[in-house]
Amino acid sequence: MQPYRFSWFDWFCLWYPPGWLILFNRHWQHYKPDPEGWIWLEYMLFLLPGGFYLALAIRWLRLGGRSPTSQVAIDPDPDYQQAFRAEILSPIVQHYFRGELHHLEHLPDSGSVIIAMNHAGMCFPWDFVGLTLLLSQHKGWCVQPLAHPLFFDHPWLRWWLPSGWAQALGGVRAEAQHFEAAIAQKTILLYAPEGWRGLAKGWQQRYQLTQFDPSFVRLSIRYQTPVVPVACLGSEALHPFTLNIKPLARWLKLPMFPLSPLMLAFILFPSMGVWAMRSRLRYYLQPIWQPWVQPPIAITTAPQLAPKRAMIMQLAEDLRSRLQTAICDLRQSRLGKPSANPGQEAEAPTIHGS
Repeated sequence: MQPYRFSWFDWFCLWYPPGWLILFNRHWQHYKPDPEGWIWLEYMLFLLPGGFYLALAIRWLRLGGRSPTSQVAIDPDPDYQQAFRAEILSPIVQHYFRGELHHLEHLPDSGSVIIAMNHAGMCFPWDFVGLTLLLSQHKGWCVQPLAHPLFFDHPWLRWWLPSGWAQALGGVRAEAQHFEAAIAQKTILLYAPEGWRGLAKGWQQRYQLTQFDPSFVRLSIRYQTPVVPVACLGSEALHPFTLNIKPLARWLKLPMFPLSPLMLAFILFPSMGVWAMRSRLRYYLQPIWQPWVQPPIAITTAPQLAPKRAMIMQLAEDLRSRLQTAICDLRQSRLGKPSANPGQEAEAPTIHGS
């Protein structure tokens, strides 16, 4: 199939925030048959205040008064992943989010790895998307992000994004059996140890890491899979001045319900759900961490025995503390204050989105 080529309409959608959702869907429809997807009239309505609601009603009638069909059996599609990264994500991450990858020497040359990154933004996970793109560009890796189940089968999301979209792009459901299966299959996995607690912590706690889920430490030890911690700066500004309204989130069966001045624009343009404020996403790779050689595991636990839960939780907290210190040092460096390792950031190799 011919590569996707931007028309004047696509360039307009890239510039106009309500158009990003159009780009995602048009690109999918170029490569995948999608008879239940959005059509031209509905796309044009996306661009008008309140037009998304009319487009939603038209599509609902066109489908015979039902929701789009859920496709839960789609397999990851490496060819589509590569096309989506090169043709859609690259211009967005390079020119809009200005992604930067620092300390490349900490990446392993080969083998499976867990990329553990702090998570923030209270919006579409552009911090994850940006790192996935940069790692694929630099290492040629097929990075699979661990994603909340709502990205796979939430009934509301079927109206925004194509059914099966998250699966085709290599997403792994954030559920225990899928998480372990991905590690066992030697996947290069992008993981947020804070889970949705990190994404939903809001503006007031934007630089503070929440509690880490220790499951990734247990799996890292079991399968001898190294962890590369990553400190991301800039994700906190993707949706600034935001509060999480937990009662509304529970009522709507969502992990969070963000409230900010930008929500006024979102009410008029729901297609902006995949958009975020312009920021500079900087990713700082930390030294490889191997929990199975860390005390107390290396000292008190024989290799053939499963470590105790208390040890796992202690290791997760130790890593959280180290990553929190790294974030604080990086912030001080950006503010012009002396850091613990002067000059380290300037000497580190950096890759930009390309």
